[in-house]
Amino acid sequence: MSLWRIERLGRRGDGVALGPAGRALAPLTLPGEEIEGEAVDGRIANPRIVTPSPQRVKPACPHYRACGGCSLMHATEGFTTAWKRRVVEAALAAQGLEAPVQGVHVSPRRSRRRAVLSGRRTKKGALVGFHARASDVVVDLADCHVLRPQITAALPLLRRIVTAGASRSGELSLTVIHGPAGLDLAVTGGKPMQPALFQTLAELAEEGDLARLDWDGQTITRRPAALPMGRAQVVPPPGGFLQATAEGEAALLAAVRTITAGADRVADLFAGCGTFSLPLAEAAEIHAIEGLAAPLAALDAGWRGAAGLRRITTGIRDLARWPLLVDELTGFDAIVIDPPRSGAEAQCREIAASTVPRIAFVACDPVNFARDARILAHGGYRLTRLWVVDQFRWSPHVETVAEFLRG
Repeated sequence: MSLWRIERLGRRGDGVALGPAGRALAPLTLPGEEIEGEAVDGRIANPRIVTPSPQRVKPACPHYRACGGCSLMHATEGFTTAWKRRVVEAALAAQGLEAPVQGVHVSPRRSRRRAVLSGRRTKKGALVGFHARASDVVVDLADCHVLRPQITAALPLLRRIVTAGASRSGELSLTVIHGPAGLDLAVTGGKPMQPALFQTLAELAEEGDLARLDWDGQTITRRPAALPMGRAQVVPPPGGFLQATAEGEAALLAAVRTITAGADRVADLFAGCGTFSLPLAEAAEIHAIEGLAAPLAALDAGWRGAAGLRRITTGIRDLARWPLLVDELTGFDAIVIDPPRSGAEAQCREIAASTVPRIAFVACDPVNFARDARILAHGGYRLTRLWVVDQFRWSPHVETVAEFLRG
């Protein structure tokens, strides 16, 4: 066995180990630790800790070593919080940028309200959980320290649904959301719908008191799975995007409100089903742009059913291929932009040439965000403040809200 020393964590949370054969990645390690193991294709799959870090703790979850849902539960919360902040700062520094961090918000344990689980039929029943680390094997969950207890309590029901509707060779994807109306479940990859399957799924949905069960686009139950967004109640499309925790969403929204305070006309780009548009419409007129029709329809319905909101207009547009042009941005007092992990390079080039005074940039990938931030900076925007939000605790994922001011 070769002896290695962990220099630092890479941006995916694996340790970067230095040893006799150069560098390799070692999962479940921490900076400063000495480990033993053999590297294969640049990775030490099963490192043995020789000298543990003072920041190492015993993981609370019995599934931790196998499950790929978490990768940093072996570290103290103080370490992971500081590390995620440094990841954001380092990405910006690589682009020659910096800004003061206003705070780091960490979502509580067992607070994740939306998750995408995997399900497989077996000879004896079914497995439901996350994939094993670097594998397509499904780790069958008995408990989870990330998910809300209401989702964990539904795992036996989810196994019965998988048993009823999965083929022996296929894998189901189960997007489950917990909200005020109960559990909202969207399943893809299942057997084709037949009358007998519909009847079985309807009975399981009733027994489990599901607010909604959608099977590959066919809704089986009809109770509205509404979620609050500001003063509005929104029924997102089945399996639709939602901020992972209510606490994380509140932290993101608080930062966006701070940046856009006093704005009268706001463009909300990559608006989804209204996470920011609907609360901001309490004080400003909103133009919401999203690439998919279903989320915008949910946003519009929520706005029309709410009282006391200012006007929201919507537009369907793929902003990666067809960004809002400079002249289309004229007249807005602020822009809220919340792109996917790949960022918004094309849209940021148009914004950089505009005269919009303020931008609230919500990002979920530090490297792509830093690239886009550099585009804005070259266009004359100043990066003035940052908020770091950790809704995916014990994972390498981190979100940022950044304030950009013109001039």
